[in-house]
Amino acid sequence: MVSGGLLALKEMLEQLKPSERKVAEYIMANPHEIVSISIQKLAELSGVSEATIVRLCQRLNMKGFQDLKLRVAGDLASSQLSGGYEEIRMEGPLEQLMQSISNNNKQSIDDTLTVLSAEEVRKAADALLHARRIAVFGMGASFIIAEDLRQKLVRIGCWCEAYPDFHGQLTAAVNLGPGDVAFGVSYSGQTVEIVESIKEAKQQGATIITLTKFGKFPVNELADIKLFVSSAEQSIRSGAMASRIAQLNVIDILFITIASSRKDEVIPLLEKTRLAVNRTKKS
Repeated sequence: MVSGGLLALKEMLEQLKPSERKVAEYIMANPHEIVSISIQKLAELSGVSEATIVRLCQRLNMKGFQDLKLRVAGDLASSQLSGGYEEIRMEGPLEQLMQSISNNNKQSIDDTLTVLSAEEVRKAADALLHARRIAVFGMGASFIIAEDLRQKLVRIGCWCEAYPDFHGQLTAAVNLGPGDVAFGVSYSGQTVEIVESIKEAKQQGATIITLTKFGKFPVNELADIKLFVSSAEQSIRSGAMASRIAQLNVIDILFITIASSRKDEVIPLLEKTRLAVNRTKKS
């Protein structure tokens, strides 16, 4: 069953226009009612036009009001409503801290599955699999994600480099071209350096893949292929804890998708690198 309607509304709320926000807040406050009413009735109850509801659905990357209703119904049926995140209280007992962090990480992965498109994952895997060269860009904590992707792709024979600094990213971007891929990682979707780097790569003809939080942002507006994660952490956002776990999970999904499409080639390559590492450990 599809889900993620309420989560999408919550994550997009601050970006919506006043009329769109009005209907979004009505839906979030009355989810059980929404699944059984028409778009005309919702427009009447929330005090907006039907066109506003249609635009809201489009901004949520949904096919229409019926799609939104199905996703809200899925949320209610599975009881996976966003809001399962716990406040991280550093003054509390260690056991509570361990439980809260682990719960938030699991919640972030579950929520991400409601906004991550399988079709976009397939497109990204295909683009990476057939790319001549791959450049991965990430600043700060996002470079951890970029480096994880680089390491995985290099192990299966892909030409891939990851760049943690703006000058390195820009230099790489300028030298990309048709047949190459630029992969931008930015949880906020607004990192200026990533925007400029992938903008340059796009001008050179490279395919652009982005990994951001759900919504429309400067980074993913430039993308040919958009991968989304979700994390509604309540505090300590500077640590990017649950969001980082969700991003790493997407990288794992992407890697296994690529590997499974050519497993006869990949398995020997993985074994080859494993044996090389083991030889180094013994020497």
